[in-house]
Parts: sequence; C-alpha cells; structure tokens
Amino acid sequence: MSLSTDGPPATAGFLPLRDLVVVGLEQAVAAPIATRHLADLGARVIKVENPRGGDFARDYDRAVHGELSAHFTWANRGKESVSLNFRDPRGAQVLERLFARADVVVQNLAPGAAQRYGFAAEQLATRFPRVVAVDISGYGEGGPLSHKRAYDLLVQAEAGSCAITGDGEAKAKPGIPLADIGAGMYTVMSVLAAIHARTATGRGAAISVSLFDTVVEWMSYTMNITLGTGEEQVPNGVSSPAVSPYGSYPTSDGFNVVLGTTNDGEWQRLARTVLGRDDLADDPTLAHNDDRVRLRPRIDEAIRAWTTTVTVERAQQILDDAGLGNARLNGVRDVIDHPHLAARDRWREVATPAGPWRAPLPPPITSGWTSPMGAVPGLGEHTDAVLAEIGFTADQIAELHADKVV
Repeated sequence: MSLSTDGPPATAGFLPLRDLVVVGLEQAVAAPIATRHLADLGARVIKVENPRGGDFARDYDRAVHGELSAHFTWANRGKESVSLNFRDPRGAQVLERLFARADVVVQNLAPGAAQRYGFAAEQLATRFPRVVAVDISGYGEGGPLSHKRAYDLLVQAEAGSCAITGDGEAKAKPGIPLADIGAGMYTVMSVLAAIHARTATGRGAAISVSLFDTVVEWMSYTMNITLGTGEEQVPNGVSSPAVSPYGSYPTSDGFNVVLGTTNDGEWQRLARTVLGRDDLADDPTLAHNDDRVRLRPRIDEAIRAWTTTVTVERAQQILDDAGLGNARLNGVRDVIDHPHLAARDRWREVATPAGPWRAPLPPPITSGWTSPMGAVPGLGEHTDAVLAEIGFTADQIAELHADKVV
C-alpha cells in the first residue's frame, strides 16, 4: 500500500509537486521551512513529532491567538502531523512504513540522532534506493564542530555573519534567521534537483546541508575582500561597508529614506541632479566607489544636509525622477500594512488550530498554479488517519495510543 498523494485542489492549475510524499522528522526552522515550501508546491508533507510536546518551536511563544508560536505557524502550514515515539520498536516500525512510501525524507534532529536510529540520509538511501533523503545539520559531518548543537545565532556567530552586521564594534545578529532559512532553501533546491535526476536514473539521493556551510557560502564576497586586501570590513548599520553612498538618512518629517548608488554614473546623478553639488561630482577624489567608501563621512554629511530639508515622500519622488534607487526605512507594522502588498493581493487566510490567521503568499508567482496555503496542523492531528492508511487496524491504533507510542 502506498501513501496517497491527493491533497487540496489547486485553485489555478495542477500543483507541480502533487505526486510527491515528503516525511519530515523536523523541528525549529531549517527543515520545517524547507518542507513547508515543498507543501506550497503541492507535496503531501507528513510531519513526525514527539507525542510529548511535538516540535519544540510550537512553544516559542503564544503570538497566534494566544496559543501558537509565530515561528511554528510560519513554517508548518499545509502539513499533516503524526505524533510518534520512534524510540519504541513499534514506533520505529511505523516510521519504516512511512519511509517505504516516501519520495523525500528530511530530518534536522540533534547531532547523531538520525544515525543512531537508522534514518540518516545514507542509511535511508541504502534501504530505499528511490528516496531523496536530506540531513540538515548545524556544521556537517567530519569536522571538529560536527558534534555541537547549532542554532541560527550560534552558527551565524561561528561563520562570521554577525561580525559584518551591526555598527562599528557593536556586532549584531541579522534580524531574521538567515542560517536556518538559507539551509532550508538549499534543501528545497537540492530536493528538486534530485527528483529531476530520479526521472532519468530511477534512483534517489543522500544529501547533507549544513547551516554553517550555508552562511560561509553567503560570506564569500566579504571573504574575497579580506583574502585580497588583508582587511576586514567594519559593519556600518543600515549601509554597506563596500559601497558609498548607500544608507539611511533622516527626513524633515521624522522618517528615514534609504538611498544609494551602485556605480559612478548614479553617483554623478545623485551629486548633480539631486544634491545640486557639482563640486562633489567634479571632485576627482570621489570619482570611484572605493574613493567614496574611504571618504564616506563627507558624502553622508552632504546627503543629510539635503534629506533633512524634505519629507520622505518628496525625497523618494525626487530620487525616482533621477532614476536612483531608494526606499523608506519601515518598521514591522509598516510592512504588515504596506500598500504594495495590498495592491497586489498578497495576503491569504490560513487555518490554524487556534483560528484563522493572515499569511503572505509564497514569493514565486505563475499562472500555472497557486499555493494551496494549507492549514497549520495540531499536534498529532493526522496520526490515526495516516496509521490506517499504511495498514494499521483500529485495534492496533488504539493499542499504540494506550501505550503512548503515538
């Protein structure tokens, strides 16, 4: 018996991953966000959780209707939750039946846990040659840090991204969990590539993705600077140590406009057309970006002298007319109420165990399909249905409940 791949009907077209069954032994963010994106594309995602509390991200906070955490609601819509103690031999048998019917298995349990219980990616690929199995870890295998627990902040600190964020000596973690999200998205990309390859080879793949390697990859441009010059760039807040002018400047009405130039031609337009400073445009010491980075304080002073005389709306209009990139420095409430999201109808209602909740649509837009925006599952909500589907009788299911295996 195979697991059904029937899911919610697509509102536009045929969902591209509708034929895939994904099993996620997942917690926190990296693996859940990966499998949620697969669910957004139509895959049936069965989330396996510990009966005692489930994914610990459920309890980060009570932001959603006073019951669910913000992280869990974000990363787990469109899934089915099966509560299962796979440490019990009977629970392990349930898991084995799920693996036998899965196209994809994703896990991000504690270091060494999947290996001990027999479902690390290489182990699954040996037993089930068609499965695409992914291990998401903090640091990958084979190094001195491989044994360590790894959370987003810890990995970002270790991989250097905190050192290039913040202002001067006040280092900072980027506000969103970039290591988690990045590892999740590399997982999605790798799964899609492996599924495509399977159509030709008939075989799946064993894949490993680490948060550390993800951040190191994204650090490549700044490592190139240090490799080439011997210098480490100093972070400078809402700006870039590699480009000038590029940053946030106060306006007369108490807001901030963010503007910048990415080439010498844009700098000329900014200096002459916007600032009215031919002297800056003609200054040979400011001709190239590396010169302007070195003399950043002088340029920033000139820009602030202009922005503080205009409102943020007027500043953006002038910059748009000059063909220069700009934005308003928004807070979270500003983004929630952003007219650009409203005009493009980017919000949808998602069901949760605590009640309906607003969520933005996934970024990809196509006329071929629309994300089903499935419900956020309650802990173990689909356990009985899935067990019955893979061959367990009502009496067997009742026994598993009685013994707290599920």
